[in-house]
Amino acid sequence: MERAERAEQVRRALPAGGLFAHQQWRTALDPFRLDPGIARDIENLGRILLQFYRSVNLLYRRSVEGRSPGWVAELLDQGKSPELLSWQRNATFRNELPRVIRPDLLLTEEGLAVTELDSVPGGIGLTQWLNETYSHLPAAGAGELSRGEVLGGATGMRDGFGSIFGNAARVHLVVSAEAASYRPEMDWLAESDARFQVRDTSFMDFQPGDAVYRFFELFDLPNVANAGRIFEMAARKEIRLTPPLKPIFEEKLLFALLWNRNLQAYWRQELGESFFQRLLRIVPRSWVLDPAPLPPHGAYPELDLTDWQQLKNLSQRDRDLILKISGYSETAWGARGVSLGSDLSAADWGSAVDRALQSWPASPYVLQRYHKPRLAEIEWFDFEARIAKTMKGRVRLCPYFFVSGDGDAIRSHLGGVLATICPADKKIIHGMTDAVLAPCAVGTIDPA
Repeated sequence: MERAERAEQVRRALPAGGLFAHQQWRTALDPFRLDPGIARDIENLGRILLQFYRSVNLLYRRSVEGRSPGWVAELLDQGKSPELLSWQRNATFRNELPRVIRPDLLLTEEGLAVTELDSVPGGIGLTQWLNETYSHLPAAGAGELSRGEVLGGATGMRDGFGSIFGNAARVHLVVSAEAASYRPEMDWLAESDARFQVRDTSFMDFQPGDAVYRFFELFDLPNVANAGRIFEMAARKEIRLTPPLKPIFEEKLLFALLWNRNLQAYWRQELGESFFQRLLRIVPRSWVLDPAPLPPHGAYPELDLTDWQQLKNLSQRDRDLILKISGYSETAWGARGVSLGSDLSAADWGSAVDRALQSWPASPYVLQRYHKPRLAEIEWFDFEARIAKTMKGRVRLCPYFFVSGDGDAIRSHLGGVLATICPADKKIIHGMTDAVLAPCAVGTIDPA
């Protein structure tokens, strides 16, 4: 197929209402190819992250009960309302975990780096559309792509998302005004499953036996009129709710806990040595910016700093560090609330450090080593110029793992992987207008 015809076929497949409100991206001509070893690592990551979530859940519960260090629950509870903490500790939700796990992965020269986890992610409908569309594109000179070549297959996202609701006859996808830009992809996804209905936050007609997908962040509860009814019915086990009422899973500081030396014995026991070491290899070193003073002979591990104010004095070369708000904030998603030290002037970096320290304890910040994404090439189609172009860019991979089953039968399944390729001069990767979005398939990465 001519490249122009191929690009037009992708564009014609877009739903009439689009997939994101007021958002556009560049059209890839083929799936983004992943080395088979990287693809295997991603597929194996689902069960590791599921076990990490189970371990986080247990750690928090034990901390509340006094069977693990009390500072863990105190740290995770900071800034939350008593009502929300009461819901989090409700016995009904004791073992509830997020049913969608989406890590943000960077492709670096050393391999994968997991920068954070998202338990209320956008992109589910988009990734299903990409997988479906590119699975049915003829490959140049090679016939129809096989269903298994695109990771997750043509229906992996739809099937995986449907599986998290068990046998519920009706599934309400409740989308808040804060998440309204993602509503078009939910509307499109709902068209393919008679069980699904997209609702706004005024809908109240939930019935016993229904399931609810909470597409709103817990910081936004004052603006979600039906939240109380949803939570009360879930607590009475009248409806199935996911993600659960647990703000601990919306905190980026979980990776700082993973690196905390005081918790190493716990992680080894609950994760197992193999999973623990695997996570340490791919999770950048992370710290919580707690402004409490250290003793004169103390220092933060690996940084050799004795006070967080000393971050301001680091040279630009030593500022390959990311500052980001941990969670429970309207600035904690997308690229908002994120500062890369090496990309800022000394004055701007100093302001970012001050802002992070001043936000304590209501909104803790996390400091994380910056792992620079490697360069790769992607071919995209310029509809204005009517030509195919090749872009050198940096890659973020977002695999979607769907969790089904309960108790010992709980399992995670990979539904698909979204690749976001941003121009090489962009340091922080997100879904900007000049980014290329593509599904992932197994193949050979074209180095830039």
